[in-house]
Amino acid sequence: MSTGFHWNELYAWHDTGTGSGFLSTGGLVEPEQHGESPATKRRLRNLLEVTGLLDQTVAIPGRKATREELLYVHTAEYVDRVKSESEAGGGDGGELAPFGPGGYEIALLSTGGAISAVEAVWNGDVDNTYALTRPPGHHAESDEGRGFCVFANIAVATHHALDVLGLERVAIVDWDVHHGNGTEHAFYEDPRVLTISLHQDGLYPAESGLVGDTGAGEGQGCAVNVPLPPGSGNGAYEAALERVVVPAVEAFQPQILIIASGLDASMMDPLAMMMVTSEGYRRMTDIMVELAARICDGKLVAIHEGGYSSSYVPFCGAAVIEGLLGLDESVEDPYIDAFRGMGYMDLQPHQGKVIEEAAKAAAAVPTSG
Repeated sequence: MSTGFHWNELYAWHDTGTGSGFLSTGGLVEPEQHGESPATKRRLRNLLEVTGLLDQTVAIPGRKATREELLYVHTAEYVDRVKSESEAGGGDGGELAPFGPGGYEIALLSTGGAISAVEAVWNGDVDNTYALTRPPGHHAESDEGRGFCVFANIAVATHHALDVLGLERVAIVDWDVHHGNGTEHAFYEDPRVLTISLHQDGLYPAESGLVGDTGAGEGQGCAVNVPLPPGSGNGAYEAALERVVVPAVEAFQPQILIIASGLDASMMDPLAMMMVTSEGYRRMTDIMVELAARICDGKLVAIHEGGYSSSYVPFCGAAVIEGLLGLDESVEDPYIDAFRGMGYMDLQPHQGKVIEEAAKAAAAVPTSG
């Protein structure tokens, strides 16, 4: 297989300012590096380079998204506000989505990178691709940014696939640890798009991504949510993919499969409480690659979302890239021996019950005619 890789150094220049964790500086928050920093993305790209994985990929150039493309999803008022605040020195998309001077232009690049990744796979330039974009996008709503996300990268790229490239069915599988609310809402009544989100129950946004949230109107049944309990590890994620994602996608029969590749369900992430290791991410990727091969001629696009452990994101990301390339393990995870000895990594009964409920919702996904 040929695997594309997209990165722009300006993604590392997206300025979220100082803060602590998910908060910006103010009040009792003593300044340090903001939790959504360039480190995780840059260190992932660096690990790919020093291990030789980057040389085995095909560079995918990007471009800025246009204002008209953003309007597929976002209101003109919101787009214009971000542009104005960016030119004035920076601002916030709305809720926990800070950006500095020039943030509008970098956000345009991030959205454009997602579009370019989808185009590269759909046009046959590569079999699959990984777009290491920043800022992320899956929380951004039509009229505000949320959770570090300024513009809805994947939602805009999906609209481009439908409205410009002429696709009729797209499936999006979001394994970021936070619910993919923005992506889901963009297509909640759209029968052309299947959105599936695997996330930590009740984390962010609160009370979002419930099993009962399954779409509306013509899109009824086209949204599937798997709110996994805190502490879920490799076994729970593998079971969720095999018992929920695979049958749902098989029923829907998309022409392309998009992964919202958040790496914040990892064992070491500071903003969540999950236990996925690099081996788990490799197994998850293998399942998705095999699924894409059966359903849509292998057309698979992974677009980066969250992941906040600068120590461990690089190894989880490398495992995903190895899976896309179809390689045997080549990057040694120096943490894995310690993680293998931890308990509760297998699927637990209470996790299985949630997956069973989500599987019932997945069974209602409309089948392709």
